[in-house]
Amino acid sequence: VSPDDEHYYGLGQNQEGFLDHRGRRIECWHNYTATAAPSMCVPFLVTNRGYGVVWDNPSKTVIEPGFNEETRWTSEVGDRVSFFVIAGDTTDEIYAGYRQLTGATPMLPKAAYGFIQCKQRYSSQDEVLAVAKGYRDRHLPIDVVVVDWFYWTKMGQIDVDPAKWPDPAAMNRQLHDMGFQTMISVWPRFVPESRYYDFLLKKGWLMHLADGRPTNGLPYDRAGSDIDTTNPEAARWYWETVRDNILSKGFDSLWSDETEPDLPPNGSYFYVGPGTRYFNVYPLFHTAALYEGFRRDVKHRALILSRDAYLGAQRNGTMFWSSDIYPTWDTLKRQVPTGLGFTASGLAYWSNDIGGWQYLPAEHHPARAPLLDPSDARDNIGGYDDYPELYTRWFEYGAFLPIFRTHGSRLYNEVWTYGKAAEPILEKYLKLRYQLMPYIYSLGYRTNQSGAPYMRALFMDFPDDPNVAGLGDEYMFGPAFLVAPVTEQGATSRSVYLPAGADWYNYWTNQRIRGGQTIKVDAPIDTLPLFVRAGSILPLGEPVQSTSETQKIARVRVYPGADGDFTLYDDDGKTYAYESGDRRITRLHWNDGAGRLSHEGSQPWTGPDAGILEIVGR
Repeated sequence: VSPDDEHYYGLGQNQEGFLDHRGRRIECWHNYTATAAPSMCVPFLVTNRGYGVVWDNPSKTVIEPGFNEETRWTSEVGDRVSFFVIAGDTTDEIYAGYRQLTGATPMLPKAAYGFIQCKQRYSSQDEVLAVAKGYRDRHLPIDVVVVDWFYWTKMGQIDVDPAKWPDPAAMNRQLHDMGFQTMISVWPRFVPESRYYDFLLKKGWLMHLADGRPTNGLPYDRAGSDIDTTNPEAARWYWETVRDNILSKGFDSLWSDETEPDLPPNGSYFYVGPGTRYFNVYPLFHTAALYEGFRRDVKHRALILSRDAYLGAQRNGTMFWSSDIYPTWDTLKRQVPTGLGFTASGLAYWSNDIGGWQYLPAEHHPARAPLLDPSDARDNIGGYDDYPELYTRWFEYGAFLPIFRTHGSRLYNEVWTYGKAAEPILEKYLKLRYQLMPYIYSLGYRTNQSGAPYMRALFMDFPDDPNVAGLGDEYMFGPAFLVAPVTEQGATSRSVYLPAGADWYNYWTNQRIRGGQTIKVDAPIDTLPLFVRAGSILPLGEPVQSTSETQKIARVRVYPGADGDFTLYDDDGKTYAYESGDRRITRLHWNDGAGRLSHEGSQPWTGPDAGILEIVGR
């Protein structure tokens, strides 16, 4: 039964631009070619009525929440109905139940919470080193640089082309010395005539049809088939081959692309059973093969970027992105509710390709006068006059995503390549991300302990405010920040709803505003509308070039108006020693009546009397 005031969230990634699923038909299956943009299925539904539902069926499933006063689940295959209802007085209690059922979210390497630089694609060792040098010469903070696909000699070789990558181990040593980590793309696709194809075919380790023939797909380097990592032997072989051929050259983390898999499994077979029945499980098994290998064979924390997800994939040291999206204002606008719906599905680490992935014809971009001069970036933006403005707004939003990652098919994709007007704005938000690192990394620990996301649709924190039920264009980033991205070309202001039950501070002006009202906020091109909830405690770090440096707390900023608590967390940022208690935890409490900040635990400073306490408005 679906009461009129019940609202529904989660169910993975749907990019049609809405947050509340009430009255909609949700197709819950991985679909790289979906009409709006690639979709993925995580069959976990969260409501505003104190419960969530985990649907235990991995076949294609249609969910119709709130249709004709009922909610209906219809799966394509199954010999039983199996589901779990999780009840909770708060939304976070529901996520605690999801965590209990499907697994905890481990801490990622601290570098993953910084800035990740990527492009489609860096084609040589020299190009990667030049990009890294460009950031360091400009004294800009950054942690990860990514090597995307076609660095190999042939799809499925699992090798590095020596013609353009003569010594990747030396490259990685140099990058590590510069404070960088490196991520590299690996694919489960093996094409005929690649060195492992016949071996995998003989073993029966490729996804296959009923007669044993491998399932073939899109012509990535001439069709080919995906390895069946639901088979534990195939999964271990795949990890060991990637480990020995790729990670052994000094790469730190893996971009696991094509994890739907790209070849729809209906009519094919996995080791675990028919692809029709197990349509959605591949990303869970595939990322687990890599994560379990990291835990077994590598000393540092796993980091895996995956194009798809499923129930429990959060336990595999994995972050997810919204796949291949267009560089348009409409796409940017739809990304905001897309990400909120995904994190509401119990998987905290989501991102997108800042700026969009691929080009569209110029007529898809509006012909209005741009807010930023595009003339000195024209070679990079394909003649889109509005593109530096679009990229800048997207970058501002990206600085307040769980994973801050840029990617795309522009000629260049570094912060200094979008013109002199855009460059200082991009640098401003890049530096702000690192100033907030003590806060953001502590949010990662909160997710590790609770299972709850820290990019949060407003219904999670303001369940008694009916105005936020379907609000998908603003969100909380941890307990302190309300983020309201600008997603309209040419806009220099936007309306922002401030939820009832709290006072709010404009982050840029420190103006205090009563909640429960919609206000018009100035938003010139260099300003992301950003508010801080009264009672928030915000630890701010000293400037650093990367998370490999020791970052001291520069200030602890308090926004008075309510009592507040914050757990400040830190560890070595690299290993799993935190699981054995090797970590530093400081519990901060603001007593608003007394105007006093207290703390207990591991103290990262000598106390509020050391001159780092800042009380806004005093």
